[in-house]
Amino acid sequence: MNEIKGKEAVKSMHRKRREKNSSLKKYIVADRYDGMELERYLKEVMAVSARQRQKLFFSRGVYVNGSSAHTKRLLKAGDMVAVRQFKDTGYGVVPEEGPVDVLYEDNEVIVLNKPAGMLVHPAGQTGSGTLANYLAYYFKGRGQVVTIRPLHRLDRDTTGCVLFAKNSGAQARLEAALAAGQLHRRYKAVVCGDTELLKEKFPAGTINLPIGRHPLQPNRRQVMAGGKEAVTHFQVLKQGREYSLLQLRLETGRTHQIRVHLAHAGCPVAGDRMYGSPCRAIRRQALHGAELDFLQPVTGRRLVVKAPYPEDMQKLIGMMEAEHE
Repeated sequence: MNEIKGKEAVKSMHRKRREKNSSLKKYIVADRYDGMELERYLKEVMAVSARQRQKLFFSRGVYVNGSSAHTKRLLKAGDMVAVRQFKDTGYGVVPEEGPVDVLYEDNEVIVLNKPAGMLVHPAGQTGSGTLANYLAYYFKGRGQVVTIRPLHRLDRDTTGCVLFAKNSGAQARLEAALAAGQLHRRYKAVVCGDTELLKEKFPAGTINLPIGRHPLQPNRRQVMAGGKEAVTHFQVLKQGREYSLLQLRLETGRTHQIRVHLAHAGCPVAGDRMYGSPCRAIRRQALHGAELDFLQPVTGRRLVVKAPYPEDMQKLIGMMEAEHE
């Protein structure tokens, strides 16, 4: 009897600890979801990831009308579904003091302006000095423990907007939006080459060519049969004799996608040493994540966040415009 009481006491202690380190997210089941299985509702309506669903059901953290429920529970219109949201317990990276340029922040998301020469997140042999390390320090300095969750990445020498989710719920909803093409990333690039030929090759303003890993240089990518689908939309904003300014929108997010597509089309990004050639006017690829357009994951309000041109691209665009004067 004492052994049973001891086990119950341990369970109670763990339950109280879970409740202390979490909160409940609640939804009322709409008429159109009447008869839907609970797990499907979590996936399709509440945008809870597979990993998070497994964790929630295992820990009995899903409730219908106040009672713990199993995956196959059939919901009725008007039911209240609540899921336990666990508080973050770590940053996921080592916090380091460094520059953080905040373009937008609310309770669910934060958008940073990434400078050139910096990775978004530790990768390979680079474990420090990244935007993620600096963001962790930013949160730590405000007394917040927030796991670093980048929704997308920019190449080391590409500048501009990077979106981070501040909790697992926001992450799941934004990842679903990204997969559904509802999170729009717009870039500006200064390119070399004849943009008239570019428009002749792709009159609809869309480059739809598969991209795969280079067989001899694993860090490079190339257009190749059997590669992954890659779709880039472009618009020529300003056309010069030596350089032109393009606006680009990604429909997919392959590694180096814009750089590979433009180089293949005969208009490499200015300064791109990997896919083009060095440029006297800029020491890196002239590619900038200019704008993010997405729905706030809780309120559904449309957010458009813009990043100003960095100084080196401002100078290059100024040189290009001076050609017309």
